[in-house]
Amino acid sequence: MNKPFVSLRPEITRMHAQILMDWLEDERVTRYLSDSGNVSRFIAQAVDRIQMPILTHLFNQGGRFFMVYDRNDMPVGFVRLVKTGTDCEIVLVIGDHDNWGRRLGASTIREGLKLAFLDMRADSVIARIHPDNTRSMKGFERCGFRLERETPTLHSLSMTSGRYLELLRDGAMADSTEIYVTELDKARLQSLIDFEEGTAIVELEHEIERAIVVDPREVAGDVVTMNSRVVLHLDDEQREVALVYPQDADERSGKLSVLSDVGTAILGYQEGDAIDWVVRDRTRRIRIEKVIYQPESFGDLHL
Repeated sequence: MNKPFVSLRPEITRMHAQILMDWLEDERVTRYLSDSGNVSRFIAQAVDRIQMPILTHLFNQGGRFFMVYDRNDMPVGFVRLVKTGTDCEIVLVIGDHDNWGRRLGASTIREGLKLAFLDMRADSVIARIHPDNTRSMKGFERCGFRLERETPTLHSLSMTSGRYLELLRDGAMADSTEIYVTELDKARLQSLIDFEEGTAIVELEHEIERAIVVDPREVAGDVVTMNSRVVLHLDDEQREVALVYPQDADERSGKLSVLSDVGTAILGYQEGDAIDWVVRDRTRRIRIEKVIYQPESFGDLHL
């Protein structure tokens, strides 16, 4: 069975607004959302008032709003992240109830945590949940949240950045296969992360933090390390690429930056591994067919 896959995307269109209103008219969806009526009215007013195809700026007032997409690039829910001081509150809804029970909620929580901790740099993330909403309670607890406070009408759960990184490094925060990175590659990539920002850096930092770090002389020969050449399949398209640092990138000759969508995706995987990844706003299936050249296997440890 395929592991659940979701992606969070920030662009909100008029079509998305209509989908959100449809979800918020479903009592099964809104049962535990305290401000669902206000949200629905806000969306309706925004659609009537703003005659623009893109409404992203309206939804990001006071926080950051994302549509949740499944593996088939269909919207299935939304996430809102609101940072106050060093804390970030997360609100998420899987609005399409036909998808309930498919573990999309847990995957969405993990994607939200990635943004809250690695992009927004929160010290802690808080989820406030109605105690009768047992599905959400269990989902957050399975992802590592701990109960901090409870009243008859509200339970507050939280996770610190330290605990998040600990769980990420232990492999408890990823739906994907284990990946490997050499000590030298990690040090070089960490320097890159320290001086860059943006979505690509968030994804790269996430992969580096969860990777198993190995000695360059002991890494398996079929692992994609930096400066490796690889034959891969992007859906049904076969490509030969090299994974390089940004300054060496030349997509026309197949040299992919580690900060590119496909470059970040393949780092640390092995021959035979397959990954779902968003490439230019589409979910693609990437399979590593063969590692043609790996510097460590050839003794080129300086690369």
